Amino acid sequence: MPDPAALLPALRAIVGPAGLLTEPADTAPYATDWRALYHGRTPAVVRPASTEELAGVVRACAEAGVAMVPQGGNTSMCGGAVPAEDGSQIVISLARMNRVRAIDPIDLTITVEAGVTLKAAQDAAAEAGCLLPLSIASEGTAQIGGILATNAGGNNTVRYGNARDLVLGVEAVLPDGEVLHALRRLRKDNTGYCLRQLLVGSEGTLGIISAAVLKLAPRAAETEVAMAALASPEAALALFTRLHRMDPAALVAFEYMAATGLDFVLRHIPGTSLPFAHPAPHYALIELATPRRNAGLRLALEEALTDVLEKGEIADAVIAESEAQRSALWRLREEHAEGLRREAPAIRNDVSVPVSRVPELIRRATAACLALMPDVRVVAFGHLGDGNIHFNLAAPVGADAEAFLAHNHEMMDAVGEVVRDLDGSFSAEHGVGRLKPYMMPTWRGGAELATMQRIKQALDPRGLMNPGKVLPA
Repeated sequence: MPDPAALLPALRAIVGPAGLLTEPADTAPYATDWRALYHGRTPAVVRPASTEELAGVVRACAEAGVAMVPQGGNTSMCGGAVPAEDGSQIVISLARMNRVRAIDPIDLTITVEAGVTLKAAQDAAAEAGCLLPLSIASEGTAQIGGILATNAGGNNTVRYGNARDLVLGVEAVLPDGEVLHALRRLRKDNTGYCLRQLLVGSEGTLGIISAAVLKLAPRAAETEVAMAALASPEAALALFTRLHRMDPAALVAFEYMAATGLDFVLRHIPGTSLPFAHPAPHYALIELATPRRNAGLRLALEEALTDVLEKGEIADAVIAESEAQRSALWRLREEHAEGLRREAPAIRNDVSVPVSRVPELIRRATAACLALMPDVRVVAFGHLGDGNIHFNLAAPVGADAEAFLAHNHEMMDAVGEVVRDLDGSFSAEHGVGRLKPYMMPTWRGGAELATMQRIKQALDPRGLMNPGKVLPA
């Protein structure tokens, strides 16, 4: 096995002293994932400041046969950016490649480097009078490169699609150090294989995205946010169907929350409060938006909620009266992951099913998990509008963390069996990473997995690019 430490002088010559971290105290944050599931070790974190430096780093690693782990904001839920424990892999951080290269409000595009955080890209678009419609809970930390590498979904998928639906072009460094120049702003370009979409969602196993051209949208002139208290997931689905049919172009987000997860948020996140006089077993968060002025969104939303209230289809509802109230309602949803982390050790599932089958998923997966562990606490929440539910399981009160997490694969597989029966996916938006490659042969076996392996072999025959992620050994 090549000694990565022997490569450090060459890497320092490429990126300079500021671009290379070697002290254990400095590299440790890059060797552990957000959930603290994996604790790796690396002799160095390389931080290139340009595509040219990135290409030089990859070329040097490839020539030396040293494996590379690309890393963005390190917010992965599946350990997709963590190096191995043996110290044989170099971490390549894109954080210094953080320039917004261009914004075109006529073409409605933004060109950004991989290390730009999603929040910074959103702010840049807003300053130009536009909207970058991708939105995820970790947008203040998550970087564009990692977001595209995992094809993040987020809150606005029901209206704007996943990350890959916003990508027009990419620039990337391939496993041999060659730069793929494909930063095109074209809406139509049928010239061979769509290589940008091969890289999006590949989790850094086929190359490192260094920059991208993303679609923008006109900024909203009217926005309305509401929260409804519900008796069941079926009621949530019925409300979504009604609002979607009312105006599919205006429905930006429809989020589902169960009471257990919201209780964790209220308990652990300062400044949060329930906007209802009485709690409910289930909730929905709704956002409508349009670039049209005087579109009457408020009236339409009030009429729809009043009608379902009078029919007894929902228990209560509140519509935000200000930007502060809109933010407060959204915070109840966005802090679910953090509230769960502060409450107890958790087994997390990121699954998707057809939208019409979300209530069945929640009911059947809950029953399956309680059959295995009667006192486990089910925390289901997520993007009901696109069928993606984060079906998480909090440890029973007082349970030993290590003993509980030992049931990780058992509980994941129990949820997975329900998801498979409902024609769903075991990974909706978090990726496969290091946590779930063992599931790939069962879920994506045969020609599908074989094709993925042939693509990996063609582009990265020595397996140096983010090894151990996505594909099974």
